[in-house]
Amino acid sequence: MVKENSKVPRLHRLKDKAYDEFKEFLVIFVYLWVVFGLLSIHTSIVLSEHNVNYPEHAFAVINAFVFAKVLLIGEHFRLGTRFGHKPLIYPILHKSFIFTLILIGFHIVETMLVGLWHGKMLAESLPVMGGGSIQGILSVGTVCFVVLLPFFAFREIGRVIGHRELWALILERRDRDPKLTS
Repeated sequence: MVKENSKVPRLHRLKDKAYDEFKEFLVIFVYLWVVFGLLSIHTSIVLSEHNVNYPEHAFAVINAFVFAKVLLIGEHFRLGTRFGHKPLIYPILHKSFIFTLILIGFHIVETMLVGLWHGKMLAESLPVMGGGSIQGILSVGTVCFVVLLPFFAFREIGRVIGHRELWALILERRDRDPKLTS
């Protein structure tokens, strides 16, 4: 008699899970890369009007990579799930707010660590967000919050109707709706 190898199905499940998580990471990464890239372009245009060179476009890729991982880890720990049973507007707004705080906090820590790595003192390494004023910090927070709204809207809609169904609605061709033709 031949024994079935129970490790093979388990290995397939692990591979499938790793592949699914990679796809999820890739979607988050691309979304954040586009957003950070656009913000970087905007910053360089604004600064060029004042004759200031802003060559930091590569940070868009790095930040997208890091922040995508932070978002996945935060979701893994089920952060922002308090309103999951309420109408979708509540979890969308709540997650956008929670992850805005997380991303800003992570940005502060990341900037401080990079400063320390380059030999700066901790106080010198604090990031100057939005010019350093309360209005500037609130502006950065508001932009981050608004940028996360469509991201979490798609994720929450996918959670409710199913991710495959959501992607099918977005990407697959549908027959004409007879109600729309005259």
